[in-house]
Amino acid sequence: MATGEESDLLLELPSGPHGPHASPLVDEGPPRPDRGGDKDVPRPWRAPGIGLEPARAATVVLGLTAAQPSDVGAEPAGIALAPDLRFAARSAAMALELATRGRILPALEHAEEGWRARWRPLVDGRDRGRVEALLWAMPGSFLCGGDRPGDPAPAPGAAEGLRTWMWSVTDALARRYAAGGLDPAVPTGRRGGDGHPGPASAWLAALSAPDGAVPGDDGDLEALAHALEAWHATWDAESDPVRTCFRIVPPTPDEGPGPDGAGPDGAGPDGAGPDGAPRRRRSRPGPDAAWRIDFALQAVDDPSLVVPAEDVWADGPELTALERYAPHLDEHLLRGLGRAARLVPSLGPALASAEPARQVVDAAGALDFLRHGAPLLEQAGFGVLAPPWWRSSGARLSLRLKARSPSPTSATTGGGLGLDALCTVRWEAALGGEALSLSELRALARLKQPLVQVRGQWVELRPGDIEAAIAAVDRGSSKPGMAAGEVLRRALDLEPGAGDLPVSGVEADGWLGDLLAGADDRRLGAIATPPDFVGALRPYQERGLGWLAFLGDLGLGACLADDMGLGKTAQLLALLVHERSAAAAAGTTRRRASRPGPTLVLCPMSLVGNWQHEASRFTPALSVYVHHGPDRLAGAAFTRRARGVDLVLSTYGLAVRDHEAVRAVGWHRLVLDEAQHIKNSAARTTHCVRAIPAERRIAMTGTPVENRLAELWSIMQFLNPGLLGSERAFRERFALAIERDGDDEAAGRLRRVTAPFVLRRLKTDRTVITDLPEKLEIKEFCTLTREQAGLYQAVVEDMLARIEGADGIERRGLVLATMMKLKQVCNHPAHFLADGSGLSGRSGKLTRLVEVLDEALAEGDRVLVFTQFTEMGTLLQSYLARRLGSEVLWLHGGVPKRRRDAMVERFQGEGGPPVFLLSLKAGGTGLNLTAATHVVHFDRWWNPAVENQATDRAFRIGQRHNVQVRKLVCGGTVEERIDALIEGKRALAERIVGTGEGWLTELSTDDLRQVVALAADAVGDE
Repeated sequence: MATGEESDLLLELPSGPHGPHASPLVDEGPPRPDRGGDKDVPRPWRAPGIGLEPARAATVVLGLTAAQPSDVGAEPAGIALAPDLRFAARSAAMALELATRGRILPALEHAEEGWRARWRPLVDGRDRGRVEALLWAMPGSFLCGGDRPGDPAPAPGAAEGLRTWMWSVTDALARRYAAGGLDPAVPTGRRGGDGHPGPASAWLAALSAPDGAVPGDDGDLEALAHALEAWHATWDAESDPVRTCFRIVPPTPDEGPGPDGAGPDGAGPDGAGPDGAPRRRRSRPGPDAAWRIDFALQAVDDPSLVVPAEDVWADGPELTALERYAPHLDEHLLRGLGRAARLVPSLGPALASAEPARQVVDAAGALDFLRHGAPLLEQAGFGVLAPPWWRSSGARLSLRLKARSPSPTSATTGGGLGLDALCTVRWEAALGGEALSLSELRALARLKQPLVQVRGQWVELRPGDIEAAIAAVDRGSSKPGMAAGEVLRRALDLEPGAGDLPVSGVEADGWLGDLLAGADDRRLGAIATPPDFVGALRPYQERGLGWLAFLGDLGLGACLADDMGLGKTAQLLALLVHERSAAAAAGTTRRRASRPGPTLVLCPMSLVGNWQHEASRFTPALSVYVHHGPDRLAGAAFTRRARGVDLVLSTYGLAVRDHEAVRAVGWHRLVLDEAQHIKNSAARTTHCVRAIPAERRIAMTGTPVENRLAELWSIMQFLNPGLLGSERAFRERFALAIERDGDDEAAGRLRRVTAPFVLRRLKTDRTVITDLPEKLEIKEFCTLTREQAGLYQAVVEDMLARIEGADGIERRGLVLATMMKLKQVCNHPAHFLADGSGLSGRSGKLTRLVEVLDEALAEGDRVLVFTQFTEMGTLLQSYLARRLGSEVLWLHGGVPKRRRDAMVERFQGEGGPPVFLLSLKAGGTGLNLTAATHVVHFDRWWNPAVENQATDRAFRIGQRHNVQVRKLVCGGTVEERIDALIEGKRALAERIVGTGEGWLTELSTDDLRQVVALAADAVGDE
């Protein structure tokens, strides 16, 4: 039947005397009477049908059951699905899952119409139980089909019926996505004698063709089909309870003397060591010593249970433990060896024996098996017991770098050292943690063997490794020097050693050694609170001051990433007065001449006032100039003023607008507060900030990673350009491995790379601060009103109807606009409709907010309420002021700086307004609002880092009370589902040390449908 064609089907249906039985789902009549001799028997009946190709059929059944994605086969609201269709959806979903996991194999089959290339699912032991469960649940309709009217086919067995359906779906899905051509690692054939493609090439092309037809000679295609069946057997064997196993055994020390000349342990022919001292020679394997590949059987679920092949053939008592897994173990072993020999032909000669137990090879054969044969066998499900040294990095020569740090004496005068300072270096060859001398390396070179034993340890000598090691060690001290940055990159495994040899370690003394050791605040000496600092730094702040001074004296950039509220601003101001005190104590007669140059602080506009206030409070001795506003200085006047003060405060926006004037000053230090403003490396702001010349650089941020690791690269590129390599190299080396694959090893490497330059302490760490109260986070799940639910469903349906025909930027814009609308609906209908209508009784979220505020104000507490929408904030201010009978402050981006400062002062003061409503962007950073003991997030920014920053307006130093944080979430809506999704972002930030919602636009339509679907329990009772 052609796709889309209507036709009659001939079905064998359970029938009574009056016709086929109706489905139980629609048969609502009285029970059929027992007619004695009348029996229900399968009889042929004609039924109308529509032809669908398998992939389309799978799409249809999966689409009909997509309303409940967590339960494939569940029923959408208002639709009754027959058990037959639910079963088809479950089995199609499994076929799709297997294809997605790559559990499919290409095959070649012969049918009535000729040879056909097919894709088949690969069901191993892990999935076999699921297939068995499907067989037990199979409805009778899968067994009732016939091919031609009037000629009903005999009903196939249940297994054959399920196989036909799942294999056809798998084949159609794989063929659809293989249209670009294939080159799989499967058996191939030779080209035909006339130069035309051989049978394998024709088969490969047919795997992505619509009909799968394979032209060619029947004999050639039959031979290819047999080869493919043998290849399939290597995969099908994965379900066996026992498997053939291979153990690689190196020569023993008494299998022959070492080579003439220098031995592999460095001893000369007369037994003298490299230094001429006598050395006792040991018996060691010679170059022709025999290696063995021993055969065995191994239990799959207990890999420690291994029985050598000799014991299998002898049928000895050792087999008892293995016989409970499978009978006829000798047959298992022979069958496994046969399959292994097809994968690794070099094993073939050992099978000439009637009872093969091992294969003897030379060193080159052993190395070839370890490199190539063993990985193939492991991938095919065989057991491979390689020597421990082979899987260890110590099995290969490596280089160690010893570096002597340059003197830092010039750094304290302002010259700095930095990553360009030259270090004296020396290379050293190493094996398994032990150094090898130059004479030992030359002795190894003379052996010309791929596997040799050095000091009792086997090592692979790759081509070029010995020459590269000799060259590096030989020229060691002749190299004039190596930049400190290059030493760091080699130590952090960001660059190879020499000739692609790995670097197994870097040793350094002095400041470079401290840096490689982590340079954290606990190792470095703390600096006591400077005399000109008003107040007392806490111990962890004094350690932070010492860390900043240490990196600054070296000319290295530092990222102070302390948790919000731990006083990053105070540490930076203390650094400035410490530098001036140190310069004055240096004994110069002219204080102004020795004073360091000016420091430029760039921050968001909302924090300029906070910096100005903190400087006047903690460091009144510093001269400060605020470069902001329409009357700010320009040109030469700005340059003169900036050079005459200690601290200049400005904004990121003015760093772009007044770029030329800012660049002309010649700054001693450039500080970025809320440094996540340069997280986008391609943004104009980022380029302008990086181009500002400064001797020293500091980035201050509580969130070095918000959404993507590229943000961390951008900040590090500002601090220490080139340390992490190019952005592309960083993405390939770290970002993809960590974000996409969850690679813990890559995450560990990145921590080691950034550790010397990033200082992160958390308020919740009691070793950092002991007198901060607790923070209690609560998620308040609210229900929608019926009005909200109706608006919500309308928005979802509109998006799903329009998104099918959209792509590219149009699709992304549609998704973001829909998410914004859904958030507005969850807030309040009046927010979404923007019609100026009343607020009372129309929003479950607003009702819960009022309840929380009533409880807090009854206890005399003060509350911060955050919203990301200016329109919603304006609605809330007037409504809450009337409802609570008290003043409600409202801070948003349009409030001038003077009014903003006055609001903060009033809220913090005695008897201030009890509720402070804030825009998340305008009030989420920089403000000190410790008078509040409650924080409410009315709507979600869907970024944990941004929300935590806002929470830390109250949960920070100076807070004496426990802080309750409530996040209002409409259950059963997009808010609840994305709340679960963003936990992954939180984990990403925590593993290494998103603003925005653009990641949502990359979801598939099916994923979007699941995210935005309205659950039945989302609506509250009215």
